[in-house]
Amino acid sequence: MGSRPDVPLLGEVEQLVLLAVLRLGDEAYAVPIRALIKEEAQVDLSRGTIYVTLERLERKGYVTSWFSDPQAVRGGKARRIFRLKPPGIAAAKAAKSAVDRLAEGTVVSPKAVGKKA
Repeated sequence: MGSRPDVPLLGEVEQLVLLAVLRLGDEAYAVPIRALIKEEAQVDLSRGTIYVTLERLERKGYVTSWFSDPQAVRGGKARRIFRLKPPGIAAAKAAKSAVDRLAEGTVVSPKAVGKKA
């Protein structure tokens, strides 16, 4: 009952962070990633959780990062921007597909919504 080596496994937080990075595009740095997850998923993650997850995703090869130029304000700091790499996109698709397959035929399945029990 082992996992298939070609199917990446993601934790829930990793899935949320990957999707937020994808949606934010060139604005994907820790602060808006956290805000988007809080707003859209209604999950309030700490800043530390976001940073640790981004580091882990980068080690796995799912995201890449670089530092922007410092902000054009006095004392402005550079931001660490993140972008999905092809393996990260594949991992997000695989995770969604796995959840969709597992949910098929259950009450939470979009196809099952509206059906009478």
